[in-house]
Amino acid sequence: MSQRGVWQLKRLTVNYCNWGGSSRGIRAFMETHLPAFKESNPQLEVVTEEIRGNRNERVVCVKNMTPEDVLECATKLRNSLGRKVLKLKTRHVTKHPSVQGTWTTELNL
Repeated sequence: MSQRGVWQLKRLTVNYCNWGGSSRGIRAFMETHLPAFKESNPQLEVVTEEIRGNRNERVVCVKNMTPEDVLECATKLRNSLGRKVLKLKTRHVTKHPSVQGTWTTELNL
């Protein structure tokens, strides 16, 4: 997803194993869907690495997925925001909370 016209995902690194059975879907995705995905997203740098282990910040497991499912995951990564989603504990955030408490419309004076 672009935020204010700027795509948040700048680089997509695909790590895979060349001989492992669980990487069958990602290898098929790289042969069939990845070239078209690269052409339709010129702003995105796509890098493929034959490696073991995960070094990326956001890792999506594509173990035993079909190429269509891998394409859906890559599209979701492209559309996602760059920052992590934080759940707020209260409805308002302030550095100096009020001593008197939160104001409400149902105040009885």
